Amino acid sequence: MNRPAILITGAAKRLGAEMAKAFGAAGWHVVLHYGRSAREAETIADSLPSAEAIHCDLADGAAAVRMVEALAMRLDDWRVLVNCAAIFKPDDVTELDPQTYMRSMQINAKTPTRMAQTFLQHARANGGRRVIQFTDQKLTNPNPDFFSYTLSKHAVAGAIPLLAMGAAHSEDRIYGLAPGAILPSHDQSEEETEASHVLNPLRRKTGAGEIADAALFLASGHLASGETLYIDSGQHLLNQSRDVIYLARESAAS
Repeated sequence: MNRPAILITGAAKRLGAEMAKAFGAAGWHVVLHYGRSAREAETIADSLPSAEAIHCDLADGAAAVRMVEALAMRLDDWRVLVNCAAIFKPDDVTELDPQTYMRSMQINAKTPTRMAQTFLQHARANGGRRVIQFTDQKLTNPNPDFFSYTLSKHAVAGAIPLLAMGAAHSEDRIYGLAPGAILPSHDQSEEETEASHVLNPLRRKTGAGEIADAALFLASGHLASGETLYIDSGQHLLNQSRDVIYLARESAAS
Protein backbone atom coordinates (compact mmCIF):
# COMPACT_ATOMS: atom_id res chain seq x y z
CA MET A 1 0.00 0.00 0.00
CA ASN A 2 1.46 3.34 -1.06
CA ARG A 3 -0.89 5.56 0.92
CA PRO A 4 -0.08 7.14 4.28
CA ALA A 5 -2.27 5.72 7.04
CA ILE A 6 -4.31 7.36 9.78
CA LEU A 7 -6.27 5.91 12.69
CA ILE A 8 -9.24 7.97 13.88
CA THR A 9 -11.02 6.87 17.05
CA GLY A 10 -14.76 7.39 17.14
CA ALA A 11 -14.78 7.58 13.35
CA ALA A 12 -18.24 6.13 12.77
CA LYS A 13 -20.16 9.29 13.65
CA ARG A 14 -20.01 13.03 14.17
CA LEU A 15 -16.60 14.74 13.93
CA GLY A 16 -14.74 11.47 13.59
CA ALA A 17 -16.75 10.54 10.52
CA GLU A 18 -16.20 13.99 9.03
CA MET A 19 -12.44 13.60 9.41
CA ALA A 20 -12.46 10.07 8.02
CA LYS A 21 -14.17 11.25 4.85
CA ALA A 22 -11.81 14.21 4.48
CA PHE A 23 -8.64 12.14 4.88
CA GLY A 24 -10.01 9.48 2.54
CA ALA A 25 -10.68 12.11 -0.12
CA ALA A 26 -7.15 13.45 0.39
CA GLY A 27 -5.60 10.10 -0.50
CA TRP A 28 -5.01 8.52 2.89
CA HIS A 29 -5.66 4.97 4.03
CA VAL A 30 -8.17 5.52 6.83
CA VAL A 31 -8.56 3.15 9.76
CA LEU A 32 -11.93 3.91 11.34
CA HIS A 33 -12.17 2.87 14.95
CA TYR A 34 -15.65 2.27 16.34
CA GLY A 35 -17.15 1.12 19.62
CA ARG A 36 -20.78 0.16 19.03
CA SER A 37 -21.43 1.67 15.58
CA ALA A 38 -20.18 -1.13 13.34
CA ARG A 39 -22.68 -0.55 10.52
CA GLU A 40 -21.91 3.18 10.29
CA ALA A 41 -18.14 2.64 10.36
CA GLU A 42 -18.23 -0.07 7.72
CA THR A 43 -20.50 2.01 5.49
CA ILE A 44 -18.04 4.92 5.60
CA ALA A 45 -15.08 2.59 5.04
CA ASP A 46 -16.77 1.06 1.99
CA SER A 47 -17.31 4.54 0.54
CA LEU A 48 -13.66 5.55 0.72
CA PRO A 49 -10.90 4.67 -1.76
CA SER A 50 -8.79 2.94 0.90
CA ALA A 51 -10.15 2.27 4.37
CA GLU A 52 -10.97 -0.32 7.01
CA ALA A 53 -13.11 -0.40 10.15
CA ILE A 54 -11.77 -1.75 13.42
CA HIS A 55 -13.54 -2.34 16.75
CA CYS A 56 -12.22 -1.66 20.23
CA ASP A 57 -13.83 -0.76 23.55
CA LEU A 58 -11.77 2.20 24.73
CA ALA A 59 -12.85 1.57 28.29
CA ASP A 60 -10.40 -1.35 28.07
CA GLY A 61 -7.04 0.40 27.93
CA ALA A 62 -5.09 -2.83 27.43
CA ALA A 63 -7.22 -3.72 24.39
CA ALA A 64 -6.61 -0.25 22.94
CA VAL A 65 -2.86 -0.71 23.35
CA ARG A 66 -3.04 -4.08 21.61
CA MET A 67 -5.00 -2.51 18.75
CA VAL A 68 -2.26 0.09 18.24
CA GLU A 69 0.48 -2.52 18.45
CA ALA A 70 -1.25 -4.70 15.84
CA LEU A 71 -1.71 -1.79 13.45
CA ALA A 72 1.92 -0.72 13.90
CA MET A 73 3.08 -4.19 12.87
CA ARG A 74 1.25 -4.16 9.54
CA LEU A 75 1.10 -0.48 8.48
CA ASP A 76 4.33 0.58 6.79
CA ASP A 77 3.59 4.31 6.79
CA TRP A 78 1.33 5.08 9.72
CA ARG A 79 1.66 8.82 10.07
CA VAL A 80 -1.26 10.03 12.17
CA LEU A 81 -3.22 8.97 15.24
CA VAL A 82 -6.32 11.05 15.98
CA ASN A 83 -7.87 10.44 19.39
CA CYS A 84 -11.33 11.87 18.80
CA ALA A 85 -13.63 9.46 20.66
CA ALA A 86 -15.01 10.71 23.95
CA ILE A 87 -17.98 10.43 26.29
CA PHE A 88 -19.89 13.55 27.30
CA LYS A 89 -22.02 12.78 30.34
CA PRO A 90 -23.46 15.34 32.75
CA ASP A 91 -22.49 15.41 36.39
CA ASP A 92 -22.48 18.16 38.97
CA VAL A 93 -19.59 20.21 40.30
CA THR A 94 -21.05 20.03 43.81
CA GLU A 95 -21.10 16.21 43.89
CA LEU A 96 -18.84 14.26 41.57
CA ASP A 97 -20.42 11.06 40.27
CA PRO A 98 -17.71 8.38 40.72
CA GLN A 99 -18.82 6.16 37.84
CA THR A 100 -19.09 9.07 35.40
CA TYR A 101 -15.70 10.32 36.55
CA MET A 102 -13.95 6.96 36.15
CA ARG A 103 -15.39 6.31 32.68
CA SER A 104 -14.69 9.86 31.53
CA MET A 105 -11.08 9.75 32.71
CA GLN A 106 -10.54 6.29 31.21
CA ILE A 107 -12.05 6.89 27.77
CA ASN A 108 -11.26 10.58 27.35
CA ALA A 109 -7.80 10.78 28.91
CA LYS A 110 -6.08 7.59 30.07
CA THR A 111 -6.71 5.42 27.01
CA PRO A 112 -5.85 8.17 24.47
CA THR A 113 -2.60 8.85 26.32
CA ARG A 114 -1.66 5.17 26.38
CA MET A 115 -2.52 4.87 22.70
CA ALA A 116 -0.32 7.87 21.91
CA GLN A 117 2.57 6.38 23.88
CA THR A 118 2.24 3.04 22.10
CA PHE A 119 1.96 4.73 18.70
CA LEU A 120 5.14 6.71 19.36
CA GLN A 121 6.94 3.57 20.49
CA HIS A 122 6.01 1.31 17.58
CA ALA A 123 4.55 3.06 14.51
CA ARG A 124 6.65 3.46 11.38
CA ALA A 125 6.15 6.58 9.27
CA ASN A 126 7.84 8.54 6.53
CA GLY A 127 8.67 12.07 7.65
CA GLY A 128 7.56 11.81 11.24
CA ARG A 129 4.46 10.83 13.16
CA ARG A 130 1.57 13.03 14.34
CA VAL A 131 -0.65 12.57 17.38
CA ILE A 132 -3.78 14.74 17.46
CA GLN A 133 -5.53 14.67 20.83
CA PHE A 134 -9.02 16.16 20.94
CA THR A 135 -9.46 18.53 23.85
CA ASP A 136 -12.10 21.29 24.20
CA GLN A 137 -12.42 25.06 24.20
CA LYS A 138 -13.42 24.64 27.86
CA LEU A 139 -9.70 24.51 28.64
CA THR A 140 -9.53 28.30 28.54
CA ASN A 141 -13.24 29.10 28.90
CA PRO A 142 -14.16 26.84 31.83
CA ASN A 143 -17.58 26.34 33.34
CA PRO A 144 -18.74 23.88 36.03
CA ASP A 145 -21.15 21.90 33.84
CA PHE A 146 -20.21 18.38 32.66
CA PHE A 147 -17.71 18.32 35.50
CA SER A 148 -16.03 14.93 34.95
CA TYR A 149 -15.87 15.43 31.18
CA THR A 150 -14.11 18.76 31.69
CA LEU A 151 -11.64 17.26 34.14
CA SER A 152 -10.82 14.53 31.65
CA LYS A 153 -10.14 17.05 28.89
CA HIS A 154 -7.78 18.97 31.18
CA ALA A 155 -5.99 15.68 31.88
CA VAL A 156 -5.47 14.72 28.24
CA ALA A 157 -4.43 18.29 27.43
CA GLY A 158 -1.85 18.19 30.20
CA ALA A 159 -0.21 15.17 28.61
CA ILE A 160 0.31 16.87 25.23
CA PRO A 161 3.40 18.97 26.10
CA LEU A 162 4.80 16.13 28.20
CA LEU A 163 4.56 13.67 25.31
CA ALA A 164 6.10 16.26 22.99
CA MET A 165 9.04 16.70 25.36
CA GLY A 166 9.68 13.14 26.42
CA ALA A 167 8.12 10.54 24.11
CA ALA A 168 8.46 11.93 20.58
CA HIS A 169 11.36 12.04 18.14
CA SER A 170 12.48 15.37 16.70
CA GLU A 171 10.42 14.86 13.53
CA ASP A 172 7.26 13.85 15.42
CA ARG A 173 4.51 16.27 16.43
CA ILE A 174 2.03 16.05 19.32
CA TYR A 175 -0.97 18.38 18.99
CA GLY A 176 -4.19 19.31 20.66
CA LEU A 177 -7.31 20.10 18.65
CA ALA A 178 -9.90 21.99 20.67
CA PRO A 179 -13.40 22.32 19.18
CA GLY A 180 -16.17 24.53 20.45
CA ALA A 181 -19.90 23.95 20.00
CA ILE A 182 -20.25 22.36 16.56
CA LEU A 183 -22.78 19.50 16.52
CA PRO A 184 -25.89 18.90 18.66
CA SER A 185 -24.88 17.42 22.00
CA HIS A 186 -26.42 15.85 25.07
CA ASP A 187 -30.22 16.40 24.89
CA GLN A 188 -30.36 19.49 22.66
CA SER A 189 -33.25 20.14 20.32
CA GLU A 190 -32.61 21.59 16.86
CA GLU A 191 -33.78 25.02 18.01
CA GLU A 192 -31.49 24.93 21.04
CA THR A 193 -28.58 23.88 18.85
CA GLU A 194 -29.09 26.81 16.51
CA ALA A 195 -29.20 29.26 19.43
CA SER A 196 -26.31 27.84 21.45
CA HIS A 197 -23.85 27.43 18.61
CA VAL A 198 -23.65 31.14 17.83
CA LEU A 199 -22.67 32.10 21.38
CA ASN A 200 -19.17 33.05 20.29
CA PRO A 201 -17.42 36.31 19.30
CA LEU A 202 -18.13 35.80 15.58
CA ARG A 203 -21.81 34.93 16.16
CA ARG A 204 -21.54 32.06 13.70
CA LYS A 205 -21.83 28.28 13.71
CA THR A 206 -18.50 26.52 13.44
CA GLY A 207 -18.75 23.82 10.79
CA ALA A 208 -17.72 20.20 11.21
CA GLY A 209 -15.74 20.54 8.01
CA GLU A 210 -13.56 23.11 9.73
CA ILE A 211 -12.45 20.45 12.20
CA ALA A 212 -11.55 18.11 9.34
CA ASP A 213 -9.59 20.89 7.63
CA ALA A 214 -7.76 21.59 10.88
CA ALA A 215 -6.85 17.92 11.29
CA LEU A 216 -5.50 17.80 7.74
CA PHE A 217 -3.42 20.90 8.49
CA LEU A 218 -2.04 19.42 11.70
CA ALA A 219 -1.19 16.20 9.87
CA SER A 220 1.26 18.22 7.78
CA GLY A 221 3.30 18.97 10.90
CA HIS A 222 3.73 22.70 10.24
CA LEU A 223 3.01 23.75 13.84
CA ALA A 224 5.51 23.28 16.64
CA SER A 225 4.99 20.15 18.67
CA GLY A 226 2.92 20.66 21.81
CA GLU A 227 0.61 23.31 20.29
CA THR A 228 -3.19 23.27 20.58
CA LEU A 229 -5.37 24.61 17.78
CA TYR A 230 -8.77 26.06 18.74
CA ILE A 231 -11.54 25.72 16.15
CA ASP A 232 -14.50 27.43 17.78
CA SER A 233 -15.14 30.85 16.18
CA GLY A 234 -13.38 32.38 19.18
CA GLN A 235 -15.52 30.78 21.89
CA HIS A 236 -12.43 30.00 24.02
CA LEU A 237 -11.78 33.76 24.31
CA LEU A 238 -15.00 34.29 26.28
CA ASN A 239 -15.84 33.89 29.95
CA GLN A 240 -19.05 31.85 29.92
CA SER A 241 -20.41 30.84 33.31
CA ARG A 242 -22.23 27.76 32.02
CA ASP A 243 -22.15 25.37 29.09
CA VAL A 244 -23.79 26.96 26.05
CA ILE A 245 -26.52 24.30 26.20
CA TYR A 246 -27.77 25.85 29.41
CA LEU A 247 -26.96 29.45 28.49
CA ALA A 248 -29.25 29.13 25.46
CA ARG A 249 -32.01 27.57 27.57
CA GLU A 250 -31.76 30.26 30.22
CA SER A 251 -31.92 32.96 27.55
CA ALA A 252 -34.98 31.38 25.91
CA ALA A 253 -36.76 31.12 29.26
CA SER A 254 -36.12 34.73 30.28
